[in-house]
Amino acid sequence: MTTAPHSRPAAIPLPPHAQEGNPFVLHGCPLKPGSRLQETSRFADDVWNLGPAMVKKHDRRFILDFGLIPATHRHVGKELCYAMLSGPAPVGETQPAAATVRTVFTEHVRFLRWAAARSGRLEKLSGADLEDYQRFLIQSLPRAGARQSARAGARKFWLWRSCLSSDALRFDPAHIDGWGENAAHRRENTTARIPEEVMGPLFVWSMRFIDDFRADILAADHAWHTPAPPVKPPAYGQVSGLVRAWLDKQLATGQPMPGWRGKPSLTAIAHAVGCSRISVSRHRRMIDETASLVGIRPQPVSDQPIRGRLDGQPWIQAVLADYSEPDSLANLARLLQDACYIVLAFLSGARDSELKHLQRGCLAVERDADGRPYRWKMHSLAFKGESDPAGTPATWNIGEPAARAITVLEQLQPPGSDYLFAPLPHTPGALPDPVNQVLSSGATNARLNRYTAWINGYCQLHKRSDSIPAINGQQWHLTNRQFRRTLAWYIARRPGGAIAGALAYRHHCIQIFEGYAGTSDSGFRAEVESEQALARGEHLLAAIDTHEHTTLTGPAADEAFRRLEQLGTRARYQGRIVLDEARLRRLMDRHDPAVYPGQYVTCVHDHTKALCEKARNQRSENLPDHGGCKPLACRNVALAPENTAAWQHEVDRINHRLACRPPLPPLLQHQLQARLDEITAFLQRNNTTPPESA
Repeated sequence: MTTAPHSRPAAIPLPPHAQEGNPFVLHGCPLKPGSRLQETSRFADDVWNLGPAMVKKHDRRFILDFGLIPATHRHVGKELCYAMLSGPAPVGETQPAAATVRTVFTEHVRFLRWAAARSGRLEKLSGADLEDYQRFLIQSLPRAGARQSARAGARKFWLWRSCLSSDALRFDPAHIDGWGENAAHRRENTTARIPEEVMGPLFVWSMRFIDDFRADILAADHAWHTPAPPVKPPAYGQVSGLVRAWLDKQLATGQPMPGWRGKPSLTAIAHAVGCSRISVSRHRRMIDETASLVGIRPQPVSDQPIRGRLDGQPWIQAVLADYSEPDSLANLARLLQDACYIVLAFLSGARDSELKHLQRGCLAVERDADGRPYRWKMHSLAFKGESDPAGTPATWNIGEPAARAITVLEQLQPPGSDYLFAPLPHTPGALPDPVNQVLSSGATNARLNRYTAWINGYCQLHKRSDSIPAINGQQWHLTNRQFRRTLAWYIARRPGGAIAGALAYRHHCIQIFEGYAGTSDSGFRAEVESEQALARGEHLLAAIDTHEHTTLTGPAADEAFRRLEQLGTRARYQGRIVLDEARLRRLMDRHDPAVYPGQYVTCVHDHTKALCEKARNQRSENLPDHGGCKPLACRNVALAPENTAAWQHEVDRINHRLACRPPLPPLLQHQLQARLDEITAFLQRNNTTPPESA
């Protein structure tokens, strides 16, 4: 295909800052508090610091290093990045965040390096040249997603051409044959979900840290932050006797001496004797001789006994002071913070950016008249789909286990730290005022995988069987994005065993969906609905295969039979009744029979008859509202044998309550009897045999 060059659109007028010879490149960006525009990078600089424009707490501090671009194309690279940072954007384009500019800058560097070796100017590149660039990407980038990002970065030199005064592409690369790759478009979220066999033990271990191990870690943390009480120095000449007496006691009892990095800890000995470390150090030879006889054990943070139990035994021997030890306070505190992150990410459905902006006091608890909590709300900032790059206040309804995780995080952070996922201060490298106030996404991903490695190491050391299993021979690589995806899958599929009854499914599902109502356009509902359709398709095809659809009764039974027969015919036409996931998803997308199995009824949805839609004033989407279902009166109802069994169980329950003694109040008894009569008549109308009434 040949491509005709397009005329360059009229240049967008530049703002006053940009009309200067050397403008500040961040003048159009929102800057974080405390940043001054006069101290930011200018256009002529070869390295632009984007740190002042990184307004999210968990963002890393990025730079744009234009020294990576050949000198012949450096100016056009600067012009494009300047336009993307401070605008104005061309028609049809939006101003990206500073972090997004840094991400796409990598692709600009790749394209401009290739272009510099290919041609003197971008405007001289032809369609054949860009086809060669596509072949270059195929050879150098193995992943299709990475190649797509590279092509999108190169296309910016066409889409933003009105902002480029020195050079630009003459035509849209998307119109070139061979520019894109033929790939099936997938509607579903491509983020991998965590397998059930991984998520189960991962969640169990996280709750162990929060419920069973936290007391020991928080007690050690409190002791670590508490300054040692001042000691009255012993009289001159008494130190030697005190040290010798203490060493003799160690020899008599045979107790190992507290150690640090394989040597006796002079600090611990000084604290035990009641004198300064310098005074104790003068007796190093005597201390080393005693240590050679009784041995050395790592120094604990405090002398408090371990309270947490695992299978009736202490889960560790002590919380150690040496931050390089596996059982050190520094390591265990990080593991506790990671466990809280896992529980919050999985049970709330919040994104990583939303969790990283949790602050002390973000938890609100609603209580009933008796003071019992019945709802827990988490307050943070939402970013995706919001107009304010600094975030918009949002609220999530969460479960009680997630609320416990927030409480633990508040206790784990020192009083002066407001953000719950701020770096912890237990290692020598911890800074009092770090550049990142909270952990970055990359740091969290690395820590999540170290967390699973610690679990597996612990299980191997103690010969336990509840480790995190390998998947296809490899340890599963966790990322923060997988938890939200996995939660959607659990809500849609209702699997058993992975969270082992930690939460009742229905209660949890309602909370999650309430939490997303009224906040950002998260895409979470669509993701869940997609998984629900897939699970429903599997259920329906299995029922067709075993001819269960022939046993349906009720007003919509004939319509259900007709729809399911058509679905089964189409499935068999594809070669088999049980399809692989991709084929099943395509089948449900094209031929969804709109049959929804439920506990009490099977809904054969027809929006013209649906009482639930009439109750909600005929909303535009023609989907059933199962929360407003009126099963005893709706004409869309069909009954499977399990539905009839559920109704009969309801009848038994009402009969039991009517027969209880002392009798119920008259009004309640009248209401229950009316409900019983209504259900009995419903079952009789639909050719079922109700049980005998009381």
